Amino acid sequence: MDIRLSQCFIAVDDHDKALAFYRDVLGLEVRNDVVFEGMRWVTVGSPSQPDVEIVLEPPLADPNASPADKQAMTELLAKGMLRGVIFSSDDVDATFERVWASGADVLQEPVDQPYGVRDCAFRDPAGNMLRFAQRPGK
Repeated sequence: MDIRLSQCFIAVDDHDKALAFYRDVLGLEVRNDVVFEGMRWVTVGSPSQPDVEIVLEPPLADPNASPADKQAMTELLAKGMLRGVIFSSDDVDATFERVWASGADVLQEPVDQPYGVRDCAFRDPAGNMLRFAQRPGK
């Protein structure tokens, strides 16, 4: 049995700001940009991983969600309380410099972790934490 990741989801409050970050700063390619029933979602991905997509979607992108639930998710996003993703990089220090130069909110400068990776962390424009990790020997 072969099970692989196909898509993951990141909540964003402004798709245009998210695109400027994920496409222009991180260099991900836009694969879809769809508006349907009043919602917009965008899929982006690394050119080196054509079978994996990150879906940038509104907080609680469920048309059946109550207004109170949508508001709660929006508030959690604003506080940076929703989970982000971890990207791998072959040069964390260069990645850090590129993302830092864009003005992104730095959470952690590059550091060698005791569990074997060198990583750094930022917040995307919506407040999601993104980590960039380099495996040993890379």
